Amino acid sequence: MARTVLAVIGGSGLYDLEGLEVTATHDVDTPWGAPSDTIVEGEYAGVRLLFLPRHGRGHFISPSEVPYRANIDALKRLGATDVLSISSCGSFREEMAPGTFVVVDQYVDRTKGRPSSFFGTGLVAHVSMAQPVCEGLSAKVFAACEAAGVTAFERGTYLAMEGPQFGTLAESNLYRAWGMDVVGMTGMPEAKLAREAELPYACCAMITDYDCWHEPSGAVDVASVLKVMGRNGENARAMLRALIPTIGPERTPSPAGIEHVLDTALITAPDKRDPALLAKLDAVAGRVLG
Repeated sequence: MARTVLAVIGGSGLYDLEGLEVTATHDVDTPWGAPSDTIVEGEYAGVRLLFLPRHGRGHFISPSEVPYRANIDALKRLGATDVLSISSCGSFREEMAPGTFVVVDQYVDRTKGRPSSFFGTGLVAHVSMAQPVCEGLSAKVFAACEAAGVTAFERGTYLAMEGPQFGTLAESNLYRAWGMDVVGMTGMPEAKLAREAELPYACCAMITDYDCWHEPSGAVDVASVLKVMGRNGENARAMLRALIPTIGPERTPSPAGIEHVLDTALITAPDKRDPALLAKLDAVAGRVLG
């Protein structure tokens, strides 16, 4: 049976886990450029782990400039079998208070100008995003939150905005009227690219604020976000300590067959495929391209 390699994309402090054995560090060169930072490899409870700080150590990369394609390619190139995103977000729901977590199950993409696909002219592919996360991995994340004593919601819709500015009050009220649950700046195109790379993906969104719709809280700012982030980071590490043993070293395939989505996604005729693009897809789509 295949071995689990869980990739965790989030803050650089997430791999400060008691009992984690760091085994290697990787500076990966990809056809899409360099990833956000050095990738740390380790082992915990027999599970191989890859940790990548999305914004780089010290948070120096803007949400709009995160090298999403390079990040996913690098993790796939290092053998990742599953991806867990841990990211901060704002809440559109009174009950989803700062300090609570949401296991995201749906997205609305309001980003603009970010490369959102590995494919394009020379090799067109259409993967389904109807169910954008892995149900099996998400269920384990929610169970781990409960086991760690972290208040979490089992599902929620994530509105991905461009940023880096926080939203206007009109936007906040509009997204609430649409039925959105949380808002963040990094969920897309990360989830789309993970799907194209045939990597089961889950997102644990850590709520830091009420955006700006919540009158008693006032407008969101960096100072208010940072007050909550420290506690959220501690809870995220507790969740990981509970999660990793339940995943186990022997990998269980995604119940939705995400590992094979490219079997039915490629539409460009073989004689029309661009060799240069094919070469860039060696890690992401090598399984189907040979």
